[in-house]
Amino acid sequence: MGALIFHPPAVIFGALVLAISSIGFFPSVVIAYPGPITRHYTFDVRLQNVTRLCHTKSMVTVNGSFPGPPIYAREGDRLVIKVINNVNNNVSLHWHGIRQLQSQWSDGPAYITQCPIQRGHSYVYNFTLTGQRGTFFWHAHITWLRATLYGPLIILPKHNVPYPFAKPYKEIPIIFGEWWNSDSEAVINQALQSGGGPNVSDAYTLNGLPGPLYNCSQKQNETLKLKVKAGKTYLLRLINAALNDELFFSIANHSVTVVEADALYVKPFKTDIVVIAPGQTTNVLLKTKPHHQQSRFLMAARPYFTGTGTFDNTTTAGILEYYTTTTTTTSKDHHAPLIRPTLPAINDTAYVANYTSKFRSLANEKFPIRVPKTVDRSFFFTIGLGTSPCPKNQTCQGPNGTKFAASMNNVSFVNPNTSMLQSYFFKKSNGVFTYDFPTSPLIKFNYTGTPPNNTMVMNGTKVAVLPFNASVEVILQDTSILGAESHPLHLHGYNFFVVGQGFGNFDPKKDLAKYNLVDPQERNTVGVPSGGWVAIRFFADNPGVWFMHCHFEVHLSWGLKMAWIVEDGKLPNQKLPPPPADLPKC
Repeated sequence: MGALIFHPPAVIFGALVLAISSIGFFPSVVIAYPGPITRHYTFDVRLQNVTRLCHTKSMVTVNGSFPGPPIYAREGDRLVIKVINNVNNNVSLHWHGIRQLQSQWSDGPAYITQCPIQRGHSYVYNFTLTGQRGTFFWHAHITWLRATLYGPLIILPKHNVPYPFAKPYKEIPIIFGEWWNSDSEAVINQALQSGGGPNVSDAYTLNGLPGPLYNCSQKQNETLKLKVKAGKTYLLRLINAALNDELFFSIANHSVTVVEADALYVKPFKTDIVVIAPGQTTNVLLKTKPHHQQSRFLMAARPYFTGTGTFDNTTTAGILEYYTTTTTTTSKDHHAPLIRPTLPAINDTAYVANYTSKFRSLANEKFPIRVPKTVDRSFFFTIGLGTSPCPKNQTCQGPNGTKFAASMNNVSFVNPNTSMLQSYFFKKSNGVFTYDFPTSPLIKFNYTGTPPNNTMVMNGTKVAVLPFNASVEVILQDTSILGAESHPLHLHGYNFFVVGQGFGNFDPKKDLAKYNLVDPQERNTVGVPSGGWVAIRFFADNPGVWFMHCHFEVHLSWGLKMAWIVEDGKLPNQKLPPPPADLPKC
């Protein structure tokens, strides 16, 4: 790998009328060093006026940019990121997909591994990138601040370590997000108060830009424009940072080759359409056509949705166009035909299942995998929506006058008012959480069939305990209590293997025989199929308190989450380290 990996913003986004400096998205270079180094970043969380869709609002940002600034490093590097909170909101940041080995206090979910950073205070996230490389991202992990607080986290391989595929000509992160004309914090607060579903976003975005299919965006030229050379291979680092939407993504008249998912290499496969859930990342190789193209090509993304509520049924797009021989855009090129891709139907679950089935780990000598062949601890988790009672003297907008809720094994998680990791470390968990999260549903029913009459959930702050290095299997079963839908489940502190998946109710008598224990995909976020199930396995080799939750922010707000406690091992590096001195206080 050469010393200069990334290229000046002018090369990638030179056609943007919007000043790219306001986005602060790409550095000019990543300098190669012979060994690991410590990289320092300062994240100033502050308000910034941002305009999209002819609407200007003051939003919470990092360093004034939307999306937030990228982080670049190499495998083995140490990251020291000082986060300074200058807004009224409490803030915490999560480094999505980073395992946080011996740095559990830097994981970031509020009230799980830390108390949030209060106004006027700061916290230093300090962690080493051990054994990981690829496309990650960072985002806020408290309320709905993730709507504006997010950015890429790109970890390159060690110096002189090549990719397991041909070196691309250039690398380009593309991060999917949403634009809200209103304040997203007010949106979820109003929904939680009323008990109904929240209002939806006004647009999807590519690198913070809605694109030409939104009227006002077209007028303001708020469009990501990617200029490419003919006959070259580009590595697109795709990141879904949207709050509540899985997305289809396609580039008109172009195929891509998937080579990485959730920062883990996969056996390459070609596709015209990528499916990517919130919390997932996917690296694809785009090989441009051998000759200059007069046409321009839309890069479009719209939602995959299987639920029963409302959703943002719009399409974001960028424009891919080819350099002319003079590397300038002529008036003729500017008015060249604009070709649109064909995307699946909004609810095309069959396409999603077929696409998902193509993922396989490399599982070779250079990139081996360690799949648990036997299981020490087995869990069966039902996931989905439910209801909770409407408070007296209040009118609620949920089903039959109730409030919407969400749960795992019918337990809707209640955030404590202090850090669970801190309480666990100092043995002061009494009154903070209990150790009795159910290993299987307390009430059995036809999970994907006729829903039960009682849709009410229980509330609690419960954890499941795992011995150090235990081999673990979790069946994640969707339910149709208030309608089946897919759920992107994310596990903090771990990668896991997706050893099986299917539709209907999981049946151990027939489904176990179909497990893939040879080269299953390894991920940190998996989409549980609408009306179906997935089976994941992992070794509990990272002690601490680890969050597992749906990455739809609305389901997270409604309680579709739980926490694991992984006990210490015997060796010093198998024990939870003490907290840093500047750990935020509640």
